[in-house]
This record gives sequence, C-alpha cells and structure tokens, in this order.
Amino acid sequence: KEERIVVLETENAALHLKLAEYQGLAGRGTNEILQLYAEHGQQLKLKQRSSVVTQLHGAIKKRLKQDLKSLHSFALELSKDFQRQSKICLYQILAAVQGIQLQNEAMQMFQIKAFDLEQSLREVTERYEKEKQKRKALHNSLIELRGNIRVHCRIRPLLPFDAAAGHSVSQDRRRSFSEKVAYAADDETVLVKCGRPGHASVNKTFQFERVYNDLESQDAVFADVAPLLTSLLDGYNVCIMAYGQTGSGKTYTMLGPQLEGNLAFSIEEESELGIIPRATQEVFRLISEKPPGSYWVEVSVVEVYNNEIFDLLAKDSYGKVFGVKRDVVTTKEGKSDVPLLTHETVENASEFLHLVNKGLQLRVTHPTLVHAHSSRSHLVVTLTITTVVFGDNFGTLWEDEQTSQRLNKEASCTFPQKMRDNKSTSSSRTSSPVQLEATEKMKQVKTRLQLVDLAGSECVGMSGVTGAALRETSFINRSLSALADVLGAIAEQRAHVPYRNSKLTHLLQDSVGGDAKLLVMLCISPGQKYLTESMQSLGFGTRARQVQRGQVKKKNFPVPSKGK
Repeated sequence: KEERIVVLETENAALHLKLAEYQGLAGRGTNEILQLYAEHGQQLKLKQRSSVVTQLHGAIKKRLKQDLKSLHSFALELSKDFQRQSKICLYQILAAVQGIQLQNEAMQMFQIKAFDLEQSLREVTERYEKEKQKRKALHNSLIELRGNIRVHCRIRPLLPFDAAAGHSVSQDRRRSFSEKVAYAADDETVLVKCGRPGHASVNKTFQFERVYNDLESQDAVFADVAPLLTSLLDGYNVCIMAYGQTGSGKTYTMLGPQLEGNLAFSIEEESELGIIPRATQEVFRLISEKPPGSYWVEVSVVEVYNNEIFDLLAKDSYGKVFGVKRDVVTTKEGKSDVPLLTHETVENASEFLHLVNKGLQLRVTHPTLVHAHSSRSHLVVTLTITTVVFGDNFGTLWEDEQTSQRLNKEASCTFPQKMRDNKSTSSSRTSSPVQLEATEKMKQVKTRLQLVDLAGSECVGMSGVTGAALRETSFINRSLSALADVLGAIAEQRAHVPYRNSKLTHLLQDSVGGDAKLLVMLCISPGQKYLTESMQSLGFGTRARQVQRGQVKKKNFPVPSKGK
C-alpha cells in the first residue's frame, strides 16, 4: 500500500506536471484565440472602413466627374468668350491703328500748317517791327517838329520798406499797402488799378513813348536814352530829367546804386550804373571818334535847395570844395544864366565822375519814413561841349591825317595852357575857360547836356517830416508845382510863362522852354501805399507829353566850303 501510495503520488506529481503543461498550453491557446478575435475585429473594422472608403471614393469620383463636366463646359464658354473678346480687341486695335494713322496724317498737316503759320507770324512780326520802327521814327520826327517832350515811365519793383506803413496800422491794412497796383501793360502803356474798399476797382491806362517794367535793367533804360546823345554833337541841346515822388527810384535811375553813407558811384558794377555816368561815357566815346582837339567838355554841378542855387564845385582859397550860393539871371538874349558858376574841364569819364562825386558829397539828404536817403534838393549836372569848327574848309576839314594834325597844332596854339596840361582851375567864371582867338577861320559852337535829378514830391503825413525837413518838403513841392505850372502855360500857349516863380524853373528855362530836346523819366512806385502820388506823377507825364514847344533850334555850324 505504501508502495502503491508512492507510485500514485509519483503519478499524481507527473499528472500535475502534465496538467501544468496543459494549462500553460491552454493559456497560450486562449491568448492566441483572443489575439485571433482581436485580429478578426480589426479585419471587420478594416472591412467597414474599406466599404466607407469605397463609398467615399464612388461619391468623390461621381462628384469629380460632375465638376470636370462643369469645368469643361465653363472652359468652353471661357474660350468662346476669349475668342470673342480677342476679336473685339483686334478690331479695336485695328481701328486705333487706323485712327493713329489718320491722326499722324492730320498731325503732319497741322505741323505743315503750323510751320507755315510760324513763317507767316515771323514775317508779320518782322513787318510789324519794321512798321513799329517806322512809326517810332515818324513819332520822334513829329515830336521834334512839334517840340513835344519825350516822356518815359519806369516802374520800380516792390521793396521791403513798402510793407511798412510808418505808423501802427492793422495787419490787413499793411498787407494792402504792399499790394501792387501799377503795371507795365506793354512797352508803351501803364495800367493802374484804382479802387476803394467796398468798391469795384477801375483800371486806368496811361500812354508814353516808353514804359519799363520792374524787371528791366539800367541797360534797357539807357538804350532808349543813348540816341539823344548823338544830337549833342549834331548841334542840339539835350536835357534828361527824372521826376517822381520820393523813394520811387529817381536817383537810382539817374546815378545808380549808392552805398549807405557813401555817395561814390559803384564802378565795379557797370550794369548798375545810372543815366548820368553812362551818358558821360557815351559822350566821350562819341568824341573819341572825332578828330582830337575838335571838342572839349566842361562840367558844372548845382543843387536847388530851399529855392536857392548852390554851386557844388566852388572851391575856397585852400582848394577845398564847398557849396556857394549863386543866383540865376536872364541874359539879353532871353536865356537863363548863372553868373560866377564854376565850370571844370574834363577829358574823360573818370574825371567827370570824380567831380560829380565831390558835388554829391555836398548834396543835402535827410531820412524820412518813406526813404532812408531822401534827396532834399534838385540836382542839375551840366556838360557843356564846345565844338571847334573852321568856316573855310568845314566840309574837308578832317579828310586826311595832315588836316587833323594841322587842327591839333592850331588848337594847341590857341587853347590856354591849362587846357593842354589838363589842370582844372578853381576860379569861378561864366564863360568857357578855353577862349579861342577871334579869327574868321575858327568858330566855337557850344551845346549843353543837362542831367537833372529832381527831388521827390512828398506827402507830409506819410513821410513824417518835421522842423527843417518839413520846410524842405514845402520848397520841394512848391518848385515841382511851379514846374507843372510852366508846362501848363506852354501847353496852353499863354503869353506869359511863369519861369521866375521858382529858381528851379528859372534855371531850366532854356531846356523846358524849347531850346533843348527834353526827356522826362517818370519814376513811380507800384504799391497801393503810393497810389495817390503815382497817379499825380502819371498825370504830370501825360500833361508834359501834350506840350508843343515848336521845333528845337539847332546850333548853326559854318556852311561847308566846296573848294579846297
């Protein structure tokens, strides 16, 4: 039994081992079954997904077929529309090309017409300029025959001090002061805009021989003055006078720019020189073209200050220049003359400018609210040109060099030594320092160029002058009024012309009365601030143009000899 128990236990242990082995196999089998179940489930899911994918694929394929069909139809329509648009564009391009060709043809025709018109315009312009020159020459001839006064008008540019009113005013009022109201409509017309606050502006025009705008240079001004200077050597007296209110540019026009505190001419800037230095240079240039020794020039400088005449070239015993009071008288021939007036002989423009500078240093100036260097006197610079002519052989006097040398020899024998040495004398005299011998062969002919820088008319309320300056203003305005009265009397051909109402008109009696070719240079300010004074100056110029003084007399030269 014990052996049987051992055997059974052994078998039982073997069976337990087998059981454990089978249990292990069963566990593995269960795991494999579970794994197979899981794989089967995944396969089922994959099949479901595959069916969904298949359905989706079919739907997408169906939708794609529909989209492709619609896209194909849209592409066909787009292609048809593009073909239509391309045809339309092609037609438009062809039409545009044809239009451009037509326009080119028209442009060529227009260019031909424009070229023809330009040529016609050029021809018309040339004819117009020729006719204008002819008209101007005829007008000048008419002026000379009638003895009319040439009047030129110069409009200065607006300057910084134009905006200053001189006293406290509103900003709008100050802005209106600087408004430009005077314009050069063309080279013969001045346009002035006259208006009052609350009223419509009225345009007034004034006609003159020449009008200069605010951009024209000193060269342009002198170019119209220069032809008068040739008359000097042809035997005519010439007077050039600057008229206008204070600060309108008279001294600048006549002398040129002057530095503050220094009245010397700015020779460095030749283009800015005024009429007086330019006229002198032109006179000496004209003289240089004549035989030497046949002309000589004397200069005198006077100012009319407070209705008194002062000789600005008179010298004291030490040779120092100082102003000496002179008087003006009427000679037996009815001409005005200043006894004891100093005449200095000059041989070139530099000597002349040197003397005029000396005189200008004595000229009275005074600052006002309108002009910082206002001239308080009328300046009269006179060039007396003495021509030496010979009666016997006037026509052939300068035909050859030998005749010129003979003239020089005779002139050197008859001219004073001080003339040959070019030394000026300080002695005052009424006649030429160069006296020729009273021979039948030699004769002197004197012509005179007067260059006048008038003092400016003033409105006392605007200039703000008081005391002595107020008295100066009174004399200035009265002398200018006397000048206007003289011109009015001549224009109306009165029996009596009031030359003696003022020393200025008495001094200028010969020039104003018809013994000289007279040019009045009107200078006006363009600003609204000076409208009243500008209108007064323009009115003066208009009245001066209407004066008929009769034909200007020419100095008689000896009759040319036909013999020899």
